Amino acid sequence: MTDHPPTASPSQQLAPLLAVNFVGTLGFSIVVPFLVTLVTLWGGNAVVYGLIAATYSAFQLIGAPVLGRLSDRIGRRRVLLISQAGTLASWGLFLVAFVLPDARLLEISSAIFGEFALTLPLIVLFLARAADGLTGGNVSVANAYLADITSEQDRSRNYGRMAMSTNLGFIIGPALAGLLGATVLGEVLPVATAFAISAVALVLIRFGLQEVIPTPVEAPVGTRNACRVYGQEVRPSYKLECDAASQKPTFWHLPNMPALMSVNFLIMMGFSFFYATFPVHAVGALDWDVVEIGTYFAVLSLLMVVVQGPVLSWASDRFSERTLMVYGGLVLAAGFVALTRPELFALYLGAALIALGNGLMWPTFQSALSKSAGPELQGTVQGFAGSAAAVASILGLVLGGLAYVQLGAAIFTVAAATIAAAALVSFAYRKPAHS
Repeated sequence: MTDHPPTASPSQQLAPLLAVNFVGTLGFSIVVPFLVTLVTLWGGNAVVYGLIAATYSAFQLIGAPVLGRLSDRIGRRRVLLISQAGTLASWGLFLVAFVLPDARLLEISSAIFGEFALTLPLIVLFLARAADGLTGGNVSVANAYLADITSEQDRSRNYGRMAMSTNLGFIIGPALAGLLGATVLGEVLPVATAFAISAVALVLIRFGLQEVIPTPVEAPVGTRNACRVYGQEVRPSYKLECDAASQKPTFWHLPNMPALMSVNFLIMMGFSFFYATFPVHAVGALDWDVVEIGTYFAVLSLLMVVVQGPVLSWASDRFSERTLMVYGGLVLAAGFVALTRPELFALYLGAALIALGNGLMWPTFQSALSKSAGPELQGTVQGFAGSAAAVASILGLVLGGLAYVQLGAAIFTVAAATIAAAALVSFAYRKPAHS
């Protein structure tokens, strides 16, 4: 709920939010097919690629708590504007890297880290990812915004729509990258396009979204022993029992929170193993070019759109959230196992299983998390989940890059085991009483 309810209906508010999410994803996904090529061209390897990806998550861990707290106080849209402005600045820094000389400042050869060099373009690329991560609270704040404007019975379906808009961006982005990258400007044009798309997203947030400010929790007269919930912020909650003896933080006393945060952590770590290594694996072991990588991710995202649209809508009406998280996770794990094979059929079968498993599990998890948080703590819980996901991403991206140097395609088995563990933990989820 809000202090001043918007005049637009929830469906009218949802449309611009989906558009913002789509445009933001489109800007990012344009560079996915050739980012590993740029990192290699500028002197890096699989480890450096993982570290660059982890830089975003590391700085998001710093910025997300502040942004999550801020969104509960000053409103979701204002914080989304801050986040998108940071993304715009990061693409500007990325463009600067193209005009810098790629002289090798430091060369490293190690049995653990492999061989790579540190160059000025790589340093600027690290700075660009850091700037984007520091202001990268847009995902958790957008999730909180969606929870604010959506009834609980529609929440799983609308989170599926949010995921579908994300995957539409991932479908068009890689395909557009292939077309733009084939011009005389090469990789510069896709990055410049990402900069322009981020500017469009900034305009959409400013003029398309209405402000949502959650109603602060008021203490009933005579309330004693009121607890404070520790997550992305410290804020009062008069609906939770407090441990009077120890006065310990009570965030973990929220319904299902230990299980859901564990699931969140494991899913993000498993996917980070995949994202840190599959592009490197595709270029090095499979000998794929930018077009083949872009086509693979476009197909993967297209299948996810299908699952997160009609398939999830059908399944969410017939199965419990726990069932969808458990079995979706197991299917997702099977998809990662398929990636250990070099045959094209196995790789695309893996894509289909990943799309089916993730399309059922992830939106359902987001819905379960928002229901367990309740209406007063959306920003806090979503921000806490964002920080937990950032830690998992840092570990997964860094360890994934290191492990790929030693394990090769076997890293996808490690990703599968991590996701399978998340599916098993999902058995502990119980539908909150207030739902």
